[in-house]
Amino acid sequence: MTDNRSALDLAGIDDLLSADEKAVRDSVRALCERRVEPYVGDWFERGEIDDIRGLAKELGALGVLGMHLTGYGCAGMSATEYGLACLELEATDSGLRSLVSVQGSLAMYSIWKYGSEEQKTEWLPRMAAGEALGCFGLTEPDAGSDPSSMLTRARRDGDDWILDGRKMWITNGSVADVAVVWAKTEDGVNGFVVPTSTPGFSAPRIEHKMSLRASVTSELVLEGVRLPASAVLPEARGLKAPLGALNEARYGIVWGSLGAARASLQAALSYASERTQFGRPLSGFQLTQQKLVDMNLELTKGLLLALHLGRRKDAGTLRTEEISLGKLNNVREALDICRTSRTILGANGISLEYPVIRHMNNLESVLTYEGTVEMHTLILGQAMTGQNAFR
Repeated sequence: MTDNRSALDLAGIDDLLSADEKAVRDSVRALCERRVEPYVGDWFERGEIDDIRGLAKELGALGVLGMHLTGYGCAGMSATEYGLACLELEATDSGLRSLVSVQGSLAMYSIWKYGSEEQKTEWLPRMAAGEALGCFGLTEPDAGSDPSSMLTRARRDGDDWILDGRKMWITNGSVADVAVVWAKTEDGVNGFVVPTSTPGFSAPRIEHKMSLRASVTSELVLEGVRLPASAVLPEARGLKAPLGALNEARYGIVWGSLGAARASLQAALSYASERTQFGRPLSGFQLTQQKLVDMNLELTKGLLLALHLGRRKDAGTLRTEEISLGKLNNVREALDICRTSRTILGANGISLEYPVIRHMNNLESVLTYEGTVEMHTLILGQAMTGQNAFR
């Protein structure tokens, strides 16, 4: 496929990035092109990732695991640099960005933000290096958008805690070394750092997926999991704690979804330039050019929004509803770009020889996780009207 990234930047957004930001972007892009892109179509088709631990260590060596966190072996990069990394990761595959996002923005962030010094010292350096993988257990079979209705329980037994329950749709679950699990206690919702080797913990893989196939998705089962008092995240108070972590992951999606869109638009532009019908390239027809231009417009607007939100996050002024605005708009528009790109490729659009159908299928999951369209719409509606329409 022709490298036509420069043809997509009609607004000159690249000029808004610093040299350091471009260096981070380019280094992540280089790793993806070398280590993942030649193989990810096959991984998606097989539903298996070859040498996921080796890949995690390479991502750790590059510094992208927990890259926006400071200390404990983390790179301490800016939110904008993290966003650019997410874009390049998801331009390769949403599953790759999900691996990094769950590791850094959910599992590592929860320990970094809410954990004890002992928990941080034990886990964060290894997780930043990719030597230990983490997962984040909040969603349940019957508690998705309404985590307050979770059924997982933690009860005291002397100085210990006993956890019982199930979590569902957990990225990295079956390969994780540590799980951050959220459970109801008599005092409200608490977070627990659970080594996956703990008796009573299991993480069967979820099979038969048609989306995020190059990603490990699991159920977490906790049956009488006994943990010491030191397993509690001491600074986590109620649902605000896991929702705070989810905001970190949602921010990454604002950028990442545009990577899937860019890759699909690149494929469509290359195909339209090389495919001849009725004596001329597809790109020479007005209707095709309209599709390409409309897609580029939405990609450009999404990038400007992501960059604006990144600058606000770096300045410490980013609000929750602004993240919802970015997630709602960019994923929705990215999915539409993938679908339109598929029409330009015609029947070849459903072939895994091209990335479009893979990105399209993946974004169907991204549209739902870390807050559905409906939930982000209501968050924005409440911000506009002052009325809570959730219940």
